[in-house]
Amino acid sequence: MATELTINISIDVLEKAEELNAQEREAMQLAQDAAKDAYAPYSNYLVGATLLLEDGTFFKGSNQENAAYPSGLCAERTALFGMSANHPNKKIKLIAVTARRREDTHFLPAMPCGACRQVMAEYEHKQHDKIPVLLQGPDGSFYRFKAVSDLLPFLFTSDNL
Repeated sequence: MATELTINISIDVLEKAEELNAQEREAMQLAQDAAKDAYAPYSNYLVGATLLLEDGTFFKGSNQENAAYPSGLCAERTALFGMSANHPNKKIKLIAVTARRREDTHFLPAMPCGACRQVMAEYEHKQHDKIPVLLQGPDGSFYRFKAVSDLLPFLFTSDNL
């Protein structure tokens, strides 16, 4: 007999930037700045991501497209892979992600793709500690998740191998 499994995920919805703490505001501003550096000549969809590391430093990434699809890479993964290559033993304390269309000045809701969620989950699993995620929401709002696992509740990790 089948049983029902219910998953509850709590998301803080913040209506404006003033509701973010100082580090979250800085991380989101840096993510917005990183979006300006995106190489997105095909989609014109600019994505920026920022990682807050345990020592208080920030590490940015932006999406990088390529005419030979799917050779490009999302902002979240450029930030994570770059950080890991340069600071392999530092823990991540926050991931912030934002996006906008090239022709727009306002930012759009930014939801990581499935591949990025999986990579983010791998880093959360690797550091044995939750990584909060801050995403740009609609109309200047923000979504604060307590952990990457809230974005991908059934994680595939090395424990599954």
